[in-house]
Amino acid sequence: MKCLFSAGSLYLLCMLFFRPSAHAQFTLGAQLRTRTEFRDGQGAPLPKGASPAFFTSQRSRLFAGFSGYRFKLGLTVQDVRVWGQDVSTLNRVTAQDYNGLLLHEAWAEIMLLDTVVKNKSLNLKIGRQEIVYDDSRLLGNLDWLQQGRRHDAAVLKYETGPYTLHLGAAFNQNRENAAGTIYNPTPPGNYTATTNGGAMYKSLEYLYGSRKLSAGTISFLFLADQFSKFHPDSTGVKIWENGVHTRMTTGLYFINSFDKLTLTAAGYYQFGKNANAQELNAGLLSAAFQYQLCKSFSAGLGADYTTGGTSTTGKSHAFDPLYGTPHKFWGYMDYFYVANGFGNRGLQDYYLKTKYKAGTKFQLTGDVHEFFSASEVVENGVSLSRKFGTEADLVATYSLTKVISFEAGYSHFWNTTSLTSAAVKNVSNAQSNSNWAYVMVAIRPEMIFK
Repeated sequence: MKCLFSAGSLYLLCMLFFRPSAHAQFTLGAQLRTRTEFRDGQGAPLPKGASPAFFTSQRSRLFAGFSGYRFKLGLTVQDVRVWGQDVSTLNRVTAQDYNGLLLHEAWAEIMLLDTVVKNKSLNLKIGRQEIVYDDSRLLGNLDWLQQGRRHDAAVLKYETGPYTLHLGAAFNQNRENAAGTIYNPTPPGNYTATTNGGAMYKSLEYLYGSRKLSAGTISFLFLADQFSKFHPDSTGVKIWENGVHTRMTTGLYFINSFDKLTLTAAGYYQFGKNANAQELNAGLLSAAFQYQLCKSFSAGLGADYTTGGTSTTGKSHAFDPLYGTPHKFWGYMDYFYVANGFGNRGLQDYYLKTKYKAGTKFQLTGDVHEFFSASEVVENGVSLSRKFGTEADLVATYSLTKVISFEAGYSHFWNTTSLTSAAVKNVSNAQSNSNWAYVMVAIRPEMIFK
């Protein structure tokens, strides 16, 4: 009776504040996700004799949605912190580097065409939002990280039949200025701004188009992002100034299933100037297949290639995977294309992926990666082997209910001296074997009121 009274009281409270029409709907939900990790070389090999790390991080989210005639609203508030980060009698909310409470999403989507228009939609989504396309390689919500990723942007969406066309834009400022638009892109807090831990963009524009296939999608992306110009002061500190450097990325993505075989391919080209004012000439190529051997088991092979290095003229060939989800692609130990850099050498990744699914509740995946540098690795004038190492990943997930799920993983990396050299990870006296293990519990209840 107590639970029924509480749900009924919440429903009446929602009706009082929102007063929905016959076509309105209110959604309220939450997520609590804890992840306990053992890190013995995650991100980069540890020096010999260094002690492994062990901790539990927690994401706490509260989200609400409201939809009515020709509009939708979404709001997500989250707190991200490590157990014990705040002592039990003091919450250091004034210390920006440790304050994990933030507004993850707050957006409105307006239906510009009347609902009587069939098979066509023209919507405008404005506000803080996740931007996710295709396989999340270049644009993703980075959900693996507890803090995730979001953008303050406006997106115009047109969809008709199998076709989708999106036009998005963002323009960032630090505050309500009285004059000028100089932007300090240094990310606040203890989280990096981009996939590679670089500076936050000052502005961004993109055009995305896709067409649904019989059992897949083919899509096109053109994205331009601008970064504030700067000059160093006498101590080397960056002084931000007017003007921007513009980087452009464009390419195609393809995925389709043919009976038991699924093919995936992508190619992107990057040009313009990066945040450090270097001329860019870089690219990414990816291809993979997955074959369903039986109802419960599938296996496949794939290869990724990203260019790297710098030419004698100073032009950079280092491809940056923008604002994607690198944890999904280049090994779960996050050695490449995350905040822990690897010298912008570029990457060759040849991998085997397997998946075993027992019913609807249990899944086991096992992957093996062979990593190589895409450009020459030189130390003290001597060329080293291009092989970075081998990684094995094992992940098990179990859904207790639709609301509660458990996940556990173990990864092992066998690295080479090339990976730990000064030109790449720059780890002196590094151990040759690294380990990482985690256990994650996620609880996500949701209620819908009509």
